[in-house]
Amino acid sequence: MLPDCLSAEGERRCRRLLAGATARLRARPAAAAVLVPLCSVRGVPALLYTLRSSRLAGRHKGDVSFPGGKCDPADRDVVHTALRETREEVGLVVPEEHVWGVLRPVHEQQKATVVPVLAGVGPLDPQSLRPNPDEEQNQGYTHFCHGGHFRYTLPVFLHGPHRIWGLTAVITEFTLQLLAPGIYRPCLASPELPRG
Repeated sequence: MLPDCLSAEGERRCRRLLAGATARLRARPAAAAVLVPLCSVRGVPALLYTLRSSRLAGRHKGDVSFPGGKCDPADRDVVHTALRETREEVGLVVPEEHVWGVLRPVHEQQKATVVPVLAGVGPLDPQSLRPNPDEEQNQGYTHFCHGGHFRYTLPVFLHGPHRIWGLTAVITEFTLQLLAPGIYRPCLASPELPRG
């Protein structure tokens, strides 16, 4: 990501663009919410992901994901769900005023609605996080720009040994399109086919 995408001007632009959706979607019922934590690590803009524990039940164990989870009846709205789940999963307390807005909801295969909540968390030292061992295996961050080019494979983002796919990749793409309009351009990477 570009250094200025997390600037005060970038934040104002994103808040303005997300204001209508946030007002409409914030209190709408949803099955789950995730936080898309915008941060900087050693001065480089990044997104914070978690690596789900391999001990969890279900098909998403061991997957890269954003912190988040199911909405509880006690949650006031999807923003509260995303902030609560982030605190529980990685020990990161994000004040509500750091929320930039709500992104377009996504739907999982069972048709459940997942609402992404975008928030600025500022400079981050990954060692300061306290992941819940029952939920998260570890956490990490991914920079998408390498040598001036974004690396993207539809519908998967690749970074080292980890791949970001499924709803997390869709939410990542929404986020990059919002943060870097006109600069972030998804492209399909395909292997060279033998000629013959």
